Amino acid sequence: MAFYESVIIARPELTEPQIENLINNLSEVITNEKGKVVKKENWGLKSLAYKIKKNKKGHYFMLNLDSNPSAIFEYERQMRINEDIIRFLTIRINEIDS
Repeated sequence: MAFYESVIIARPELTEPQIENLINNLSEVITNEKGKVVKKENWGLKSLAYKIKKNKKGHYFMLNLDSNPSAIFEYERQMRINEDIIRFLTIRINEIDS
């Protein structure tokens, strides 16, 4: 298993329950593949540096994951097909900060 950090930007029109549902759905993809979500951080609604898909703002959140690469592949595939996600970035890290 390896450690990953994933930052996701969701559409600004989403409500807090919709954001929680989105995070839970993505977490479920990882846990179904025998991985685990170590830490979740909701950074809130922030302005984007430039427009992305006609959006000026986005809901930012970060997940720290302990998972195998095949789970990350499925996790990213799910994010690509989800229309509520504007952008995402997942990188492999050496350790998870507390």
